[in-house]
Amino acid sequence: MKKILTLILALSLVVSLCACGSSESGSGSGSGDGKSAYKVAMITDYADITDQSFNQTTYEACKAFCDKYNVPFTYKKPASDNTAERVASAEGLIDEGYNILVMPGFSFGPTIVELSEKYPDVKFIGLDLSAGDILEAGVPKKGGTYDYNPSNWNVKDYYNADNTYLAIYQEQLVGYMAGYAAVKLGYTKLAYLGGMAVPGPMRFGYGYVQGADAAAKELGITVDMKYGYGNTFSGDAEITAAMDTWYGSGTEIVFACGGAIYTSVAEAAAKVNGKVIGVDVDQKNIIDGQYGAGMTVTSAMKGLYPSTYNALDDIINKGKWDDYKGQIKSLGLISGDDPDANYVSLPMDSTQFSDKFTKEDYKALVKALYDGTIKVSADISKEPSTTNVKVEWLGNIK
Repeated sequence: MKKILTLILALSLVVSLCACGSSESGSGSGSGDGKSAYKVAMITDYADITDQSFNQTTYEACKAFCDKYNVPFTYKKPASDNTAERVASAEGLIDEGYNILVMPGFSFGPTIVELSEKYPDVKFIGLDLSAGDILEAGVPKKGGTYDYNPSNWNVKDYYNADNTYLAIYQEQLVGYMAGYAAVKLGYTKLAYLGGMAVPGPMRFGYGYVQGADAAAKELGITVDMKYGYGNTFSGDAEITAAMDTWYGSGTEIVFACGGAIYTSVAEAAAKVNGKVIGVDVDQKNIIDGQYGAGMTVTSAMKGLYPSTYNALDDIINKGKWDDYKGQIKSLGLISGDDPDANYVSLPMDSTQFSDKFTKEDYKALVKALYDGTIKVSADISKEPSTTNVKVEWLGNIK
């Protein structure tokens, strides 16, 4: 009898130890809730996660969410700036078990086209990535050749929409805000420098022109504007020289819209006490910190952080993937009363408001845009017409 009791106790101990081991393994992977199914990875377009712009904001949103809810997370920077390396980065992460890939920027269009069909169990989140970026990426998934006639386009023929969510931002609205604010604040010699003539920078720029024209019309003045693209998303000596010429010929403020192209704008502005408008995130700290206090008048911001964080929360915590899959959401204004709640906005705390254009004036502008009193065209097929802004269209400056 004593031997039987000893055997029972031993078996009980083994069962107990096995149960404990299973519990510890499960808790490490989020076992016991829906989060255990997910591992999140973010891939940069090639820039670092310390770029104080698009990549850093996306990274910080992913990391904050995953840290809070104990979801495995990592990021990867491609070895070089091309589709093959972005695809290689994605496939390496997929091989490691990451099944939600967050990719910011239009350059991921070909990556989505190539991988979404190949990995149907992976969820792809493309930020600032439009239907046009997908359509330009390659041939339809169903075979055949690329059809350049837009009337024949069905974007879902080009990628697997069932495991993909794309978000774009209504840049034309915040571009309008920036142009309107600049003129209201007293600037009459404006300029716009986009990175490349692709949809995002073009919507920013065309909105900027429309906003400046509206403000000039209200004030009964004429405004001059230089408008061009650097044909790159980084600054260099050639672009800096062009900006030296712009500021030297009287330009007071440049809206620098295109990744790190702001470095050339700010470098030139610093020589003549010029002003800059930042983009994507509030760039006051980085521009003023490196090039001169008071240089950044405002920034035309996209809500990258909330749109990333909220999507992960809905998909992982709330099981709402069906609300996202196949969607190409155009994120803009969701509140007429709280500008900070919107997905496009100027920074309330760092914009250089004055008695010429106050915070209350800005709030009134946002409300008018939200309720449709002010309408902004998103059409980038042609340059916007103006009545009170004389635009010098310069095309690519290099």
